[in-house]
Order: sequence, then C-alpha cells, then structure tokens
Amino acid sequence: MISETTHYLTCKDYTVSHKNFDLLYHNDWEMLETFPQPKAEELSGYYESDEYISHTDSKETVIDKLYQIVKKLAISNKLKLINSFKTTDKNLLDVGCGTGYFLLICKNNGWKVTGVEPNAKAKISAENKLNGKSASEIKSEINQLKSEAQFDVITLWHVLEHVPNLEAYISTLKKLLKPDGVLIVAVPNFKSYDAHHYKQFWAAFDVPRHLWHFSKKSIQLLFEKQEMNIVKILPMWFDSFYVSLLSEKYKNGKDNFLKAFYIGFISNIKAIETKEHSSLIYLLKKAKN
Repeated sequence: MISETTHYLTCKDYTVSHKNFDLLYHNDWEMLETFPQPKAEELSGYYESDEYISHTDSKETVIDKLYQIVKKLAISNKLKLINSFKTTDKNLLDVGCGTGYFLLICKNNGWKVTGVEPNAKAKISAENKLNGKSASEIKSEINQLKSEAQFDVITLWHVLEHVPNLEAYISTLKKLLKPDGVLIVAVPNFKSYDAHHYKQFWAAFDVPRHLWHFSKKSIQLLFEKQEMNIVKILPMWFDSFYVSLLSEKYKNGKDNFLKAFYIGFISNIKAIETKEHSSLIYLLKKAKN
C-alpha cells in the first residue's frame, strides 16, 4: 500500500515501552499508520503486560471492573447481531478471540465456533472456557486453518488495527468466508469527537500495538480492493466512555470519571449527526459477480 504521507501526531505507548511513535496520514486512503512499526519478532513483547486488559479477565482495578461489565453487555449485543443473520450451518470464526467469552456464549447458543488467538495466555484461557477442546476450536494463527474451511460469519472485534499485512490478511479472510457469508469488522474511528478532543492522549491510538487507524473511507477502499462491499455500519456506543476514561488517565495521570463520562456522552451525541462514533462495526460481504 503506497501513498503520500504527512505527519499527523506523535503518541506515547502508555502500556509497555513508554516510547514515542509517530502517526503518518495516508492522504489517498484517509488512514493513519504507526511509525516505526515494530518488527515481527518484537511485536509480541508489546502485548506482555498485565495492563493489556483484553488478554486477561482481571477485575482488580475500577477500570478493570468497568471493562468487564461493559464487555458482558457488548457480548450480548454481538450475539444478537450474528443471530440476526440467515445462515446455513452457523459456522463462526472469531479472529482475535482473546480469553474466549464471545466464543463461549456463541457456542452455548448453537454456533459451531472456531477462534484464532496468538497470545498464549489468552488462548489457554479461551481453551479452558471451551472445555479444553483446543485442537479443533482455537488456533494460534489464521494460516493454521484448513484452506477449505468456510464460515457463515467471521468476526474481528478490534483486531484489524493490529494486523501487519493488511491486504494479504483481508484476502485470507475473504477466502475463508462463504459466498453469502458476513464479515464483521469493528475498529476505532480516529475521526470521532473523542479522538479529536484527546489528540495524542486518545487511548484508542494504543501505539504501537495498533499499527493502523481507520476512517470509513479507508475501510471502504481496503475492502473494495478485495472485491468486498460494506453493507451496513453500526456504532459501538460504549467505546467512547471506556476510551475517554483511559484517555483522561493518560492525559492527566489520574482517573477522572466525571470528565470521561462527559466527553464520552458528548462524543455519542455529536455522532448521532456526524455518524463518526468512537468505534464502528462494519458488516461486509463479497461483491456479486
């Protein structure tokens, strides 16, 4: 993916390295790229932290507890979404399945589930939730799936921003999707009000774990290149509050629940008109020939 870039912001990794990284704006794609991106052999080290909450079931801090509450509500909404699709076999692939809560609730509601999770600790937690059936249900990498595997629904909940080779990865996802299947991609939106408000302190930049930062235009262009179309865009209402809570901590060095709630609320109110929510869910399907 080659295009002219301009400097957009410089952000700090608040979770692991505390180093600064630049965000470069791809003019043609309306997308940001983290620079420099960690080498493949270095990338896993940036996830080795107890503070990286999506890889744990921690409930130690107030933020941890809030995250787990919101996660349960979000998972319920995700289940309602996938249950709304007409499918033949109810085969689901969840890429970046984390500790497996979403897979478990789907399995308990009649879905045949497969997960991909590269983080070893999170993968073990997911396997335990699914009664230890790791060989058939949880893989470490997407390329471990059989080439003939076909899924009615493939989900990536805040995963695409972590993928080094975007175009190749999207091509692989397309091959794994049935002709009438649905690909669900949820990503942060750097054009949201809370992103503009917090700027370099916006927690959803999460450098360098987030390698890419998307807008609606960039998602459209990336998937059109692979002959896939957006059929619907949905908001993630809770994300603005949680992201604002972390952003306040990054900006001021302490929790500020009232301010974070206010910014999250304002972000959602403004997004009713602009449609630029803190995070967006894209429903995508293969283009018809």
